[in-house]
Amino acid sequence: MNRLSRLARYGFTDDGIRADELLGPKGLQLWDLQAQGPTGTDAAELLQSLSKAADPNLALRQLHRIVDAVGRAAARSNGEKVTGPAGEIVANAATAELLGALSRDHGLRRRLIAVLGASSALGDHLVAEPDEWRVLATGPSGLPPNAEGRLSARSDKIPELRRAYRAGLLRIAAADLTGGRGLEPTMAALSRLADETLAAAYGIAVAGLPADPHLAVVAMGKCGGNELNYVSDVDVIFVARSDEDLSGGTTVAARLIEICGHVAWPVDAALRPEGSRGPLVRTLASHQAYYRRWARTWEFQALLKARPAAGDLELAKEWIDDLAPLVWHAAERPEAVDDVRDMRRKIIANVPKDKVDREIKRGPGGLRDIEFAVQLLQLVHGRVDESLRVPGTLPALRALVAGGYVGRQDGETLLRGYRFLRGVEHRLQLQGLRRTHTVPDDPAGLRWLAAALGYTAMPGQDAVEAFRADWVGHAAQVRRLHVKLLYRPLLESVARVPASELRMTTESARHRLEVLGFADPAAALRHLQALTGGVTRTAAIQRTLLPMLLQDFADSPEPDRGLLNYRHVSDKLGSTPWYLRLLRDAGPVARRLARVLGLSRYATDLLTRDPEALRLLADDAELLPRSRSSLLEGFDNAASRYAGDPDKAIAAVRARRRRELFRIACADILSRGGDLAPAQTLDVDAVGIALSDVTDATLNAALTIARSSHAFDGQFAIIGMGRLGGYEMSYPSDADVLFVVSGGASATAHAIAEDLRRLLNSPAPDPPLGIDADLRPEGRQGPLVRSLDAYQQYYARWSKVWEAQALLRARFVCGDESLGREFEALADTMRYPAGGLTREQVTEIRRIKARVETERLPRGADPNTHTKLGRGGLADVEWAVQLTQLRHAYALPDLRKTRTLEALTAELQSDLVDKADAAAMASGWTLAAQVRNALTLVRGRPTDQLPTHGAELAGVVQLLGGGDPGEFVDRYLRLTRRSRAATERVLES
Repeated sequence: MNRLSRLARYGFTDDGIRADELLGPKGLQLWDLQAQGPTGTDAAELLQSLSKAADPNLALRQLHRIVDAVGRAAARSNGEKVTGPAGEIVANAATAELLGALSRDHGLRRRLIAVLGASSALGDHLVAEPDEWRVLATGPSGLPPNAEGRLSARSDKIPELRRAYRAGLLRIAAADLTGGRGLEPTMAALSRLADETLAAAYGIAVAGLPADPHLAVVAMGKCGGNELNYVSDVDVIFVARSDEDLSGGTTVAARLIEICGHVAWPVDAALRPEGSRGPLVRTLASHQAYYRRWARTWEFQALLKARPAAGDLELAKEWIDDLAPLVWHAAERPEAVDDVRDMRRKIIANVPKDKVDREIKRGPGGLRDIEFAVQLLQLVHGRVDESLRVPGTLPALRALVAGGYVGRQDGETLLRGYRFLRGVEHRLQLQGLRRTHTVPDDPAGLRWLAAALGYTAMPGQDAVEAFRADWVGHAAQVRRLHVKLLYRPLLESVARVPASELRMTTESARHRLEVLGFADPAAALRHLQALTGGVTRTAAIQRTLLPMLLQDFADSPEPDRGLLNYRHVSDKLGSTPWYLRLLRDAGPVARRLARVLGLSRYATDLLTRDPEALRLLADDAELLPRSRSSLLEGFDNAASRYAGDPDKAIAAVRARRRRELFRIACADILSRGGDLAPAQTLDVDAVGIALSDVTDATLNAALTIARSSHAFDGQFAIIGMGRLGGYEMSYPSDADVLFVVSGGASATAHAIAEDLRRLLNSPAPDPPLGIDADLRPEGRQGPLVRSLDAYQQYYARWSKVWEAQALLRARFVCGDESLGREFEALADTMRYPAGGLTREQVTEIRRIKARVETERLPRGADPNTHTKLGRGGLADVEWAVQLTQLRHAYALPDLRKTRTLEALTAELQSDLVDKADAAAMASGWTLAAQVRNALTLVRGRPTDQLPTHGAELAGVVQLLGGGDPGEFVDRYLRLTRRSRAATERVLES
């Protein structure tokens, strides 16, 4: 066994340190280099302790540095000449004392090694203060050092206070890391240490003043709730008794903030009235006046955690008691509940999107979810139940459970989630004593975190996977219960239904169905009986839900279809434990589902194939389209799970696409649903981008799968054309593409392209993606795949002006990027021709457009209401915009856009299109695109023809905001007529 493998048994890896050098004769003298083993029993025990640290390498490095620092400090105190650290420990009585103490005092050894392996910052502190290791030593009585958060010495100077604070923090961390206490005692100790630090800083601040002002320091936030973490701002409010105390009190407050910043952490007084814009210190009377007249709901919510901390404690208590009546009547404000909900939404919205899934504090399923749910219930029920008037989250949650306001199982789940998330937060912050709440995404950071939390590898699951599984589980449960407790519009909706209707007989039910507008009340009644029959818990919940859902179905154009769709979904999911609980408790999910099922066959078809996707409706964040990068990664991961089996791989990719289509469709359907709309709605531009991103990811994964079945060493790229290239995909759009390879277009390259088309078009439960390569040179008669050189030769010699027009939307989609960019550069020479178009070419484009209008409009179609090829619709505007690009983009780079409205805006800004014409064209194009998408959502099948009457028209109108269907058609005709006139002026200019 070699050196590395022997040391690896203790967890030491070769990550840039030489463990044998640090442990050897010039280091800690714990490792015999010749025998390749510990130098003795004591050394073996110390090595064993190091191996159990969260990061053995870090613990070893830190221990070596501390022993070295101890030796050098002793040498300096003895007048010896000491050079800088050179890797060799200066052995003397001090180093022998430390190493001897580690051998004799098992408690010291456990505590010190645990700290060194979990916190590089505390290790740095111990190196800077070589004698501080003694604060972790076991006392003469055999008890561990006091870790209750007490300052160990009188600290009336800032450096002394800083050392005393760090010593107290060190003892708390050691007790926490060695399992000497649970989460709540740790939080209480940290809060007590903050109190004592504030009190000591207050004493330093008032020293030298001619008279002590009557000033109270009130702890708020986590400190006020006795749930402080290792690194956090300490929230406070300063209160003066009277106007005479304001000047001196402000001086003391400002000085206290400065001292604490030097000693421990920033003091944040932003929770005071008017925030950072208001005076730092106010009197009792001023606070009372402000909270009576101006305070917002969140300010009363913050006062739930207020408690005396430092200064005049009696004054602080008087202030809290003075404001208590206002706090416990805040929930009676009409806007109070919505204010709390809105504040939580804003907090989530402010989390960077790249961190929201890793944020354990502010993100969905994080600590803020628990705190906001508990605090809202406190505000609402604490008006009459004084047992709920406690500052801490966990005591308040226990009181809510004891009072019956939260179910026992839900309460226990939230307690476990809070303990887990705060434990993760503590470990993250201890590592570098930095304020962070974000779980690392790098493998090394995750391994360290899992080890610091006590996770170990198990058969079939490593420590990181075990941690991640627990984290995901806790976050999901926390988010579910947060929504359940904070959002209960369903309960309000059911409460508005008369009791007589909740206990309907067969005859009364039939009559109610007729009144609600069901075309076949008998069939609807059979559905109701199937859903509510029996004495099961499922039937009971359905009997609670259906009276409200029936009203929502009745508001749709086809109530019968909505109820039938609901039965289909319920039949598939009714036996799952979460389905009806989700509809009953999870905020707007039930009514959102009713709108989706009542208005959209397209979304309903997707849902019946993937009922689990219903969960997306519970969380606004889940209704946001995923970024292109996350889609590419997710689709690739789905395919890679079945490497070597193309059919299973493409099935996974298509299932992922189905889920994303449902996400986008639901967000689209709900965006004009009033109070059912997600916080961030989608317009037609966002839908086009989202659908294009999903198509990009699908093609990218499908190309990977197709290439894996063929030995092809060349470069292969897919170029998006048409609506795909312009990020303007609609629900029924095929993917217009070109296939390009480097070198020659071999039979293998053609086989890859054919396989890709087959995989995406083959019959399956998931919607197919049509691959249209007809825009390639020579159209259907030309080869499916060409080399870049072949494209260049064709475009240089044979291409026509319509092909240059088609290339205006060409963009690289997937495959080999360098080849794709080369194709884009080639396309630039064609779509932005030097000098623009000749008069003959302009005439040719106008002639082709006229022929397309005549030949491609379907027989019997009404040109006035055909969204794609009709007058003033999509094609009209696109031809006008593209002709202008072909004529001028060579000289005006701002016109080089693949998206229609972006190009139109650029043409307006370049004075190539009149302002009124641009507005008319944009309005016509946007409305036609909206209608085209809505038609597919309503019918479940693609169509471009807007009906002029009937249920489908009513569904389209309701999806697009409601109103009278006849007036909507009139508006469509009016806007497209103006758009048509504008496009004709642009085409003829």
